[in-house]
Amino acid sequence: MIIRQLSPETVNRIAAGEVIERPASVVKELVENALDAGATAIEIVSVGGGLSMLRITDNGSGMSRDDLAMAVERHATSKLADDDLFNIATLGFRGEALPSIGSIGRLAIASRQRTAEGAPGLAIVVDCGAKGAVSPAGINTGTVVEVRELFSATPARLKFMRTERAETQAIVEIVKRIAMAHPTVAFELVTDDKQPLRFPAQPFGAEGHLQRLARIMGREFLDDALRIERLRGPYQLQGFAALPTLHRNDAGQQFLYVNNRPVRDKLLLGAIRAAYGDLVPKGRHPVFALFLDVPNDSVDVNVHPAKAEVRFREGGEIRALVINAVRNALEAAGHRASVYGGQQTIDTLARGVAANQMQQAHAAWMPPPQPGFAPTGFAPAGFGEAMQAPLAGLSMPSANASAAGVPIEPELLDRPLGAARAQLHETYIVAQTRGSVILVDQHAAHERLVYERMKAALTEGGVKRQGLLIPEIVTLEPYEVSALEDAADELAELGLALEAFGADAVAVRETPALLGQTDVQGLVKDLARDIAADRGKTALKARLEAIASRMACHGSVRAGRRLTPPEMNALLREMEATPFSGQCNHGRPTYVELKLSDIERLFGRRG
Repeated sequence: MIIRQLSPETVNRIAAGEVIERPASVVKELVENALDAGATAIEIVSVGGGLSMLRITDNGSGMSRDDLAMAVERHATSKLADDDLFNIATLGFRGEALPSIGSIGRLAIASRQRTAEGAPGLAIVVDCGAKGAVSPAGINTGTVVEVRELFSATPARLKFMRTERAETQAIVEIVKRIAMAHPTVAFELVTDDKQPLRFPAQPFGAEGHLQRLARIMGREFLDDALRIERLRGPYQLQGFAALPTLHRNDAGQQFLYVNNRPVRDKLLLGAIRAAYGDLVPKGRHPVFALFLDVPNDSVDVNVHPAKAEVRFREGGEIRALVINAVRNALEAAGHRASVYGGQQTIDTLARGVAANQMQQAHAAWMPPPQPGFAPTGFAPAGFGEAMQAPLAGLSMPSANASAAGVPIEPELLDRPLGAARAQLHETYIVAQTRGSVILVDQHAAHERLVYERMKAALTEGGVKRQGLLIPEIVTLEPYEVSALEDAADELAELGLALEAFGADAVAVRETPALLGQTDVQGLVKDLARDIAADRGKTALKARLEAIASRMACHGSVRAGRRLTPPEMNALLREMEATPFSGQCNHGRPTYVELKLSDIERLFGRRG
């Protein structure tokens, strides 16, 4: 076998296979180049999913004749001033994007410098690796890069492309991700769809950044976003994370950036999961957009061809920064629950009202019944007249309709969760503020309160116990008894003292004082099932929290228990004082808030 040198065209196409996976990869490279050139407005045009044509127009600094000729040469870059691969301060470096693109399609670049007064517009064409000469061109300040017939020089790659719609959607996602990191830059994406995607430039600062994020992530994120801002040595984390009650069934609303590069980094994702901890249900994903700024020499951004992964020099410091920043923001949010829950409730009620109106309209158009015909479900003659009697005196009060027999303290209406007014189905507390109605799930809310008390007691040395006058004997399967024996020390730390009582039972001698009078049989059986199923699969801290969560569930106010007005108000006040009380131990909301303005709009009292 003879060894030979590959031609430059072949080398470029191999490089293109690493960098240019699909049209969206081209968009990413070219838009990042525009941002590096200082552009404040970028337009992207895509035809045929980007395979037929891509054009990126920017108002950046432009290029001179020599720069334009050099830009399409292999291993040429403006991103490295001193060949230091570990001090990259720009977005676009891997040094092979333009020649790689030119090797697999028809690349045309037109540019005009911003700094040179009276500088002419210039253009160059690279057609499947064949480089043309620099020639004059009519163009405004900035750069226009156009790519046609992408992958025409590598037809085998075309077989792996997805549908035009799928490729267009990939371009949309890339533009969104880049636009999120650059809120002061205006973006416009024109595709085969009729409606262009536009992101106007936003003012510099956190509020402008949040407005850009909301246009991409949705209105609910705007309402439920918590600002993240924390400095740890040379590292800074900024951005926004949603309340735990706003979560998704996939990770599509999770955005991470390192020095404004969109990345998918396992270390950062793991840190964020640890920060949310037990606040998000298992199998669900929190929503966030976080931006990490680190010194250029402390991160390697060149470990992945598409620059989607990074490697940190001090991963432990970065992890601690992320966990503390997100966790502190969540704690500072206190009892807040997602605004989205209340809006969902209003929407559900609105659909019910609309359906009822349709039924009434349908009934109004029903033909009058024939004489002697009384279909099933229709009221007999005289029913309407009989019903008018109870309604005749509505102008006069008929009874005391107050929900509670005690007067409302006006200052409670100014509290975040208001004053308790009623209990429905012995399960839901109805509270009133000056501008909203609040519905509280008493069991879910108290479950979170007990759980937080147990976690606080754990950090202070252990949960206090209460002894049982007579030990409770709980019958179990032998393997469950064995599992509880292995976890006896952990259970004792949480206030539950038990020991084996034969091969198929345990004797419970002490229970957590926080739980009060609890169903010991049900608690121990649930714990035995959970612990036996886990059997060392999770870390100790996570196991302790899981056991505490199960205990809290048994020690909370159960649905079906009637509460007095003072008890309901006491529960509301404790929720206001307890972090994370906006969601139960399983990540579900403990309350929803219905704005009075939304309720009035529902009944047509407000436009």
